[in-house]
Amino acid sequence: MLKREKYLNKLIDSKDLNLIKVITGVRRSGKSTLLLQYREYLISQKINKENIIYMNFESADWYNIKDYKDLYSYIKENINKGKNYILLDEVQNVSMWEKAVNSLLVDIDCDIYITGSNAYLLSSELTTLLAGRILTIKIYPFSFKEFLSEYPFKNDEDKYDKFDKYLKFGGMPMLVNMNDNEDLMISYLNDIKEVVLKKDIINRNNIKDIVFLDNLIKYMSTCIGNLTTPNAIAEFMKKSGSNITNETVDSYLKMIENAYFIYRVPRYELKSKQLLKTQGKYYFVDNGLKNIISGFSSYDTGSSYENLIYIELLRRGYEVYVGKYNDTEIDFIAIKPDEKIYFQVSRSILDEKVEEREKKSLLSINDNYRKVILTMDKVKNKEIDGIEVVNIIDFLMSE
Repeated sequence: MLKREKYLNKLIDSKDLNLIKVITGVRRSGKSTLLLQYREYLISQKINKENIIYMNFESADWYNIKDYKDLYSYIKENINKGKNYILLDEVQNVSMWEKAVNSLLVDIDCDIYITGSNAYLLSSELTTLLAGRILTIKIYPFSFKEFLSEYPFKNDEDKYDKFDKYLKFGGMPMLVNMNDNEDLMISYLNDIKEVVLKKDIINRNNIKDIVFLDNLIKYMSTCIGNLTTPNAIAEFMKKSGSNITNETVDSYLKMIENAYFIYRVPRYELKSKQLLKTQGKYYFVDNGLKNIISGFSSYDTGSSYENLIYIELLRRGYEVYVGKYNDTEIDFIAIKPDEKIYFQVSRSILDEKVEEREKKSLLSINDNYRKVILTMDKVKNKEIDGIEVVNIIDFLMSE
C-alpha cells in the first residue's frame, strides 16, 4: 500500500510531543493504514514492540472493550517500562473513551494517537478535558498524483484518460487494488456509502426518518456548487411531498457533515471582509462517492470539476471560502497564513462569453493576490489580463 508521506511525516514530526494526535476523515480514506504505517515506523526506530499498544475497535478482537473503564484497565495492565505508544483506531466505538485517554496522559508515560470517522470525536468531552493539547491531522482520499502512482492503468491510456477515471471513480484508496474492474469499483463505492450512512449517521444519531436522509443526500448531490440554505432545501422537499422543517434539514446536514461525507463552504464578503451567515455551498468528500449517489451518467460536469478542486484545496491545507464581491461570485478563496489565491473553475473557457464571465468575477477584486482560472482546456503558461489560466490536470500535478 502507498506510503502517504505527507500524513506520515506529520505523525513523525509530532512524535513525543505532549499532544494527542487525532487522525480524522471519512471511512476507508486510509486512517487505519496510516496508523499501521506509523507503527512500522516506530518499530524501525528501535521502539520495543512491547511498548506499542495498537487497538482497532472495528475488529472483533476488541469487542470486549465496551467503555472507558475497560479501555483504561486493559492499557494500564499491558504497559511496559519506559515510554509507551498507544494507537487507538476508530476509538469512538468505545463509550466515553475520552475519560480513559485523559487518565492515561496523567498516569503513565505515553504518546497517544487516535483515529475516528466522525467529527463528534473532536466535539466530545475530549476538547474540554484537554483544551490546547490536541493536534488534528485530517486525511482525505487519494489525490490525483497518488491515484496515478497506484492505479493499474493500461499502457495506451494518456493523462486525460487517467484523469477521466479519477473524475469518475474518485480516490478512495482501495479502488487501486480492484484491477480496473468498473463493476467491482461501483459496488465498493456503494458499500462505503451504505457503511457511512448506517454507522456514522443513522446509528450514531438514532435517525428514524431514513427515507428523508436518503432523499436529502440525493438532492445534495444535484446542487453541488449552488448557493443554498436549509430553508431553500426544505421548501424544495415540500414540493415533493415531504413535510419537513428547515431546522430538521439543518440538523440532518450537520450529521452528514460530521461523518465527513459532505462539506459546507461559507461565503465570504470581500468588500466588508466578513463571513455571511446566509447561504453557502456544499461539496462531497470524493467524486466517486458523489457519483454513486447522483449517477455515473453525469460525472463529467462543471460541478464535478468544482467538487474535485475544492477537496484538493483542503488536501493542500488551505482554508477555503466561496467569495462574494458586490454582485459577483468567486468560486473559491483559498487562504493560508502567508498566501491567498482566488479561483474560478470552468470546464472550458473557449467560448468568449464564458471567458468573459469568469474573468469578470476575478477582475472585480481590487487587490494584488493571485487570480487563477482552472479549466480542462489545453493551455500552457497562459495569462489573460493578469489572470493565470491553468489546466486542471496540470494544477493537480503541480504539488
